[in-house]
Amino acid sequence: MEDTVLAEPSESFRPKIGSVTLSVLTAIYILVVANHTFWTRAFGYLSSAPVAFAAFVIGISTLTIAALTTFSVKYLTKPALIFFLMVAVVSSWFTDQFGVIIDKEMIRNAAVTTQAESAHLITLSFLLHILLAGVLPSLFIIWVRVVHKPFLKKFVWNMAVIVPCLGITIAAGLGFSQTYASVGRLHKDLMLTLNPFVPIGSAARFAFASEDDRYIVRRPLGTDAHQRTASANGKPRVTIIVAGETGRAQNFSLGGYPRETNPEMKARGVIYYKNSTSCGTSTAVSLPCMYSVYPRADYTHRKGLETDNLTDILGHAKVDVEWWDNDTGSYGVANRIPYRFLPDAADPRFCTDGECLDTVLLDKLGDWLSNVKSDSVLVLHQLGSHGPAYYRRYPDDFRRFTPDCRTPEFGACKPEEVVNAYDNTILFTDHVVAKVIDNLKKHQDRISASMLYVSDHGES
Repeated sequence: MEDTVLAEPSESFRPKIGSVTLSVLTAIYILVVANHTFWTRAFGYLSSAPVAFAAFVIGISTLTIAALTTFSVKYLTKPALIFFLMVAVVSSWFTDQFGVIIDKEMIRNAAVTTQAESAHLITLSFLLHILLAGVLPSLFIIWVRVVHKPFLKKFVWNMAVIVPCLGITIAAGLGFSQTYASVGRLHKDLMLTLNPFVPIGSAARFAFASEDDRYIVRRPLGTDAHQRTASANGKPRVTIIVAGETGRAQNFSLGGYPRETNPEMKARGVIYYKNSTSCGTSTAVSLPCMYSVYPRADYTHRKGLETDNLTDILGHAKVDVEWWDNDTGSYGVANRIPYRFLPDAADPRFCTDGECLDTVLLDKLGDWLSNVKSDSVLVLHQLGSHGPAYYRRYPDDFRRFTPDCRTPEFGACKPEEVVNAYDNTILFTDHVVAKVIDNLKKHQDRISASMLYVSDHGES
């Protein structure tokens, strides 16, 4: 009599599915659920060529199916599919909600962000999105029983899917190559929103680049820098650089914005420079570039690390330089000068939940100025207009533009409420900069003072 193996009761409720079938279904799910921005842009850019758009959809779909089917291997299928699924779902939230392109520099930003900053992005809507679009489908993948063929048959079966899919992708690309080339030249952002492949590729490039960064040898620059003349009146020369955060030029009334967002600086007669541009749209790029010797077109992260920056050269010239930070760090700019990260003090007058209002930068400024004995430069790095929690960047006294969005979830607010909140951040920055000017004026009997405000980048 043959032995009989009975399935556990719970096993009988677990449907069987082939590994290739599961891979194809996961690919289709990712394309439909986690690529809204990608398909929206593709349709917009190819709307004048509907047949080319249809071929594009087919080509991208078959390419994705081929890619996921490659991982249809015993012991690898489920972990790989869940990984691709979760990366796509998480990435799609930031791409769809904020228009973020998850390139290498965005990965760098995420890697160095503070806990307080990242907390504003972990909203109820985000968690619900991850649960419904990511966790539940992943649990389904875990639950089903995947049927695997013997290795040789599996290889043949996988290739029977992968090769035709790649053939269709190539045929679709070649059939409309001129159209795609033209669209690609005009709209380089299209393929940068394809999930999950672009985020995974960006993370890999960041990891390799970070490994290379460990072996960078910094090249001294300007070691012969010196002060050509002493102060004419014998007073120490003091410059304060207010490094702004996410200050959009379009919203500065000094530059013509119809709302009065800079009343205090206007009253102090500041000089406003209209033709300034940033090196990038993220602090990790724009801040170190601002202090480097390179123009925007030549700057790279590696060049920034391997070359002395402005603070180093000032040090070579025997100028005392300090950096006070109320943002997320100096991104390497202040590695070789005295540095203070003000949120660490958690001063309850200014700080809540690991973040501080920019007035914390003013608290010890008077004492510092009173003790200056030689030519000095002080950098005050603002939290400024850092989003998406704009409402956390200013106190109630500066809620001048209302109703203002009181949540980091922009989708819960009207566009005008988001703009009101952002404009309030610029109004508060105006106040902080004006107070820096006032502090310098109070000490002008003993120092020769100047001040420069410049934001690292704007905001979309």
